[in-house]
Amino acid sequence: MKNIKKMKNRIQIQHYLSPCGELLLGSLGEKLCLCNWTKEKHPGRVDKRLQTLLKAEYEERGSDITQEAARQLDEYFRHKRQQFTLPLLFAGTEFQQSVWQQLLEIPYGQTISYGEMAQRLGMPKAVRAVANANGANAISLFAPCHRVIGSDGSLTGFGGGIDAKRFLLELESGK
Repeated sequence: MKNIKKMKNRIQIQHYLSPCGELLLGSLGEKLCLCNWTKEKHPGRVDKRLQTLLKAEYEERGSDITQEAARQLDEYFRHKRQQFTLPLLFAGTEFQQSVWQQLLEIPYGQTISYGEMAQRLGMPKAVRAVANANGANAISLFAPCHRVIGSDGSLTGFGGGIDAKRFLLELESGK
């Protein structure tokens, strides 16, 4: 019997320079699985978790999906797009995925609090867990975690930093 080496999946990645920081876009198959800040609060955490869960390694080579993601981001930053239309691949626990699905329901230009998000999930005491799931979101902007703020209206935690969060919220508010 031959010794068969287990093949790993490949997440095709490319860099994207946004007006508020550099992003790493990644796709697996025909879905976007990564839109993450290259300079982040906890470097490597999202990458490691994503690669482990998807049993994949990065391959520095754009794909049709990452190129389309870049095109849609260009339109978003030029105020020509309010909704993204790419198929997304969320890699996380069932709870994390439910939080990330809720992110997709927050309309452009609007914000909700972590507490409100926990309420929408039917888990009003899970505010901290909701905040942690937001922090684990590997598809920033496309799953708009920047639209989730503190209950007092403060701009709290964001992988790309508070300045990037402020920039995105101001972009969407038309300021």
